[in-house]
This record gives sequence, structure tokens and C-alpha cells, in this order.
Amino acid sequence: MAKNTHSLLIGYILWIFGFMGAHRFYYGRSASGTLYFFTIGLLGVGWLVDLFLIPGMDETADQKYTEGRLDYTVAWVLLTFLGVLGIHRMYMGKWVSGILYLLTGGLFFAGILYDFWKLNELVDAENRA
Repeated sequence: MAKNTHSLLIGYILWIFGFMGAHRFYYGRSASGTLYFFTIGLLGVGWLVDLFLIPGMDETADQKYTEGRLDYTVAWVLLTFLGVLGIHRMYMGKWVSGILYLLTGGLFFAGILYDFWKLNELVDAENRA
């Protein structure tokens, strides 16, 4: 049975904000997500092209990351909307860093930026354990 660690629907919803690289971060493409963030989706051209590339990104993420007790989409939603509160870290069982994020506004936003780069790998490591 094929794995489904990431949601195609969520990928397309995040694509709406793709000029900021949101969908690329979600699918584990942190470097290009950062590039999209600073170039407004490669001046909109890359953002538009990604409309057709998302199914491939979804398939690649499904193959790369491990299914398990933690859901990637839940972790990403928690990071995106409650990252400064550390709720995504608490969801992963990282209570100390979650409380630290809660008390410091996501370690003064630097921790949130780190988690945008590393969240897929953090969830993957927890799912492999």
C-alpha cells in the first residue's frame, strides 16, 4: 500500500501562499522555499509553474518521509498558526522546547524559522523511533 505522509489538498492550499514558499517548505524543499520567500515565488513565474509540479512534490514527499504516530499535516498546521506558542513541538512530544517556545515567542522567531527548515525531518525522526 502506498504511503501518504503529505496531503495533496494541503499542498494546493499552501500553493495559494506559494509566493512565500509555503508549499515548498511543506514538501521538504526548504532551500527553494527560502528562495521563493525572498524572490516572491521567483517573481511569480516559479509560483505559477509549481501549480503543475505539486503532484510530483507530493509523491516525492510521500516516498521520502515515514508514516507513523505523528501526522505531518497536523504538525505543519500547528507550526504555521501556533508556532510562537510551541504547540507543534508539544505535539511531537518535545515538551521542554515547546514550553521554551511558549515563554520566548518561538525563541524570538528564530526557532520558528529553524522549524520551517526542519519540521519534516523532526516528524520523520519521531515516526521512525
